[in-house]
Amino acid sequence: MPSDPIRAALIRRLRVSSAIADEDVKEIEALPISVRQYPAETAVVRDGERASECCLIVDGFCVRSRTIASGRRQILSLQIPGEIPDLMSLFLHVMDHDLTTLTPATLGFISHDNLRRLHRRSPSVAEMFWRDTLIDSAMFREWIVNVGQRPAPARLAHVMIELRERLRLIGRAEGDSFEMPLTQEQIGEALGITAVHANRVIKQVRQEGILEFNRGRVTVLDERKFQELADFDGRYLHQSPTL
Repeated sequence: MPSDPIRAALIRRLRVSSAIADEDVKEIEALPISVRQYPAETAVVRDGERASECCLIVDGFCVRSRTIASGRRQILSLQIPGEIPDLMSLFLHVMDHDLTTLTPATLGFISHDNLRRLHRRSPSVAEMFWRDTLIDSAMFREWIVNVGQRPAPARLAHVMIELRERLRLIGRAEGDSFEMPLTQEQIGEALGITAVHANRVIKQVRQEGILEFNRGRVTVLDERKFQELADFDGRYLHQSPTL
């Protein structure tokens, strides 16, 4: 695979939230990246491991999650192309959660040594990555509020509308439908409910004419109802350098 599309995925997403100068783009384009293909449901890095490289999602979807002693899993975030979901491993040396592919994925790996050299050489790029981790933290806070305070149908709508907005910014969502690769069981893990409860919630939003779920895609049937149910305020995504 040519290198340009690999780095373009990252640069395109960073442009949404940060002001990127031409010299910053050149620095990122010069990063050595090793590309690997992963099947779905495959661990990229596990809780407790010591990582020596960070992972850039070039194509496909990943999830971050924690599994408790009983074997129950909580999905903590859904990761899309252009994101580096384990950037914290550059400074937090032991992973405290799992990073797993959700779909077949093309992943680019950047060694910690190369990232550290880039940060020392280009403080402006280091600031962009620092801002990226802060936005990541803002999204975690919103997911905590979502799971802890909203009723299940609103939780589902909120996760779906967030995913749509993030995909739209990288040109992966157009019109009324968008890719959503979570299974019913995984939706339950993301919302903090059982798979049976998730099934009831999905049926409810279908019956109310809000969303349709079909073969890994979501179609919005009623935008007004969707927005009202989600109670969505996208400021926490910081989709502008001015936010």
